[in-house]
Amino acid sequence: MPSIFVTPCALPLTPNVPTHAGFFITATQVRNESLKIGGSLFHHLRSSLRCQVGEEIWLGDGERRRYLIRIVGLNRRELSGRVLEVQEGPSPRWPTITIGQALLKGDRMDWVIQKATELGAASLVPLISCHVITRPRAERLVPQQKRWQRIALEAAQQAERWDVPAVHASCETTEFFRRQPSPTVSLILGARGQGESLASVTLPCAPGSSVSVAVGPEGGWTNEELGCALECGFTPVTLGKRILRAETAALAALSIVQSRLGELG
Repeated sequence: MPSIFVTPCALPLTPNVPTHAGFFITATQVRNESLKIGGSLFHHLRSSLRCQVGEEIWLGDGERRRYLIRIVGLNRRELSGRVLEVQEGPSPRWPTITIGQALLKGDRMDWVIQKATELGAASLVPLISCHVITRPRAERLVPQQKRWQRIALEAAQQAERWDVPAVHASCETTEFFRRQPSPTVSLILGARGQGESLASVTLPCAPGSSVSVAVGPEGGWTNEELGCALECGFTPVTLGKRILRAETAALAALSIVQSRLGELG
């Protein structure tokens, strides 16, 4: 049977042409060159894509490996597959990028996480800043994080990434500023026109290094937050004199950094 590329919009493929994986499983699901798939992914493969016994599909494990499997069994609850081939992803060539985004109201945070994933962010940290519109309730933090991680997973599948970015638990801005690992170039977006241009600030280029970009809330940073960031080694940067919404600023900054590093363009 010809291989099919499992993506959210599956199309017929030329037989025996390797392609990228569109959906993720966990590495622990693969045992002795076989695996079983249940839950929502199984229902999507069976009901939406109408996968059948004998067909071959590519799946990724989020740890930079992809598996070509042949479907050997289907029932009402799970799919059984046999691993035919394993591909190891290419080694990262660029520094990783972390976006620390102050919490936004409505679905704007969902949008930032989705698009930042598509643009290649390695991790995202929701920040509880002084000027957030609504501080999250403690009992909502874990469910909210799981929901955002699911959004990142779905966006990584759509973008055909080798990995899935980590969406960390929400934390106070001061905690984020203080816990940046070394070596990291830490940047904080300031008010318009204040700070060094993001297009010219010095960035690392070696794999294994990292860049962190802190993006403030709709009401901006407080003087105390800016002072803490400076004490922790953050460099103020600017996107110019235009007034950008917080979610626009985050994606513009990520795009500029990725372009300069060679990941885009």
